[in-house]
Amino acid sequence: MVALQEVGRAGRERKSRRAEAGLRYKAGTAYNPTITVYRSDMRLTFVDDSISFDGYSATSRPLDAPEKALVYLPAALVARGHDVQVFNRCQTPRDCFGARWEMLDGAPPRESDALIALRRPALLDFVPAARKKVLWVAGDSAALASGGAARAFERQRPLMVFTSEAARSRWPNALRVSTRIIEPGVAAAYLEEEPMAPADPPRAIATAHPLLGLEWLLRLWIEKIRPAAATAELHVYSAILDRGRLGAEIPASIRPALMLAQAGAPHGIVIHRPLADPGMAEVYRAARVHLHPGAESEAYVGTLAESQAVGLPGVGRTLGQAVWARIIDGQTGALCVDDDRFAAAAIELLTDQGTFERMSAAARRLQSGRSWHVAAAEWEEFLA
Repeated sequence: MVALQEVGRAGRERKSRRAEAGLRYKAGTAYNPTITVYRSDMRLTFVDDSISFDGYSATSRPLDAPEKALVYLPAALVARGHDVQVFNRCQTPRDCFGARWEMLDGAPPRESDALIALRRPALLDFVPAARKKVLWVAGDSAALASGGAARAFERQRPLMVFTSEAARSRWPNALRVSTRIIEPGVAAAYLEEEPMAPADPPRAIATAHPLLGLEWLLRLWIEKIRPAAATAELHVYSAILDRGRLGAEIPASIRPALMLAQAGAPHGIVIHRPLADPGMAEVYRAARVHLHPGAESEAYVGTLAESQAVGLPGVGRTLGQAVWARIIDGQTGALCVDDDRFAAAAIELLTDQGTFERMSAAARRLQSGRSWHVAAAEWEEFLA
């Protein structure tokens, strides 16, 4: 514990730690709450048993939203004066922006002000004496209602944190445990005040999972959008499609989207491997619109939050609740109920400079205040 205290306090001013972590709060935006320090000396323990990564991974490789959140939130909490340990499948113990990352089989602390388990209720046993136990829900909460997960949940009755109202609304909460919505922050790479630099020919970006409406978007691009924007390109960022493009075996359910994307090459469709946050920020700055097909099952569309913060307008199909929280219709993009409106909005942003500039400026002004420092302040208030 002495070493952890040294990591959290010795010789570090809060300002310098915040700068090191790349965390910053931007005033005068839609997200501009009063940043109050509720308690600055908590001992916090995070635990996750998914994949191998650590607190530096988001700057060097693409991560899914839950893993990315586990990178940035501990660093933001350290910047606010807390002692933080993260236990996961990292390859070696190390300090990352002030948080101590430990291997999952390492000795857990005997006590903690809060234990935050990512996704799995079984992990709530990791620090039995924790003052508070929190289940950080990522993905479909229906998986918590059966089998061992349900039994662990009933035994622990943890506090629950959801990323959106869309996610919380799917949870029946039969045990009436306390719940809270805390949206993720946006990484510093997307908050830099770099100018937009749209490429020529104009680019649209898609980041949707192949099973969540991407085939619909590809067909709409080929049939309606590209014919009216003859030089435009659709750049699809998908790890699984990129693997399939390179010859790797992919699930049968994904193959139709891969075949359609490859067949769409003459129509400007290009498949890419997703990049780490700094690289994706540059991708968004070079584009004119982020096209999102939407899906009923979506809980939180992190890539739209990031691209909007950069200043990239979005066009979303209004399936499910999640997209409504990411795009401000008519200001930072368009929310569309049918194919024709979606195509028309995409075409306008690809071809009309005035519309692009107006919506780009609004996106950066209204959507770039949700830093991880702001999110960490909400976590601090919840855990104090």
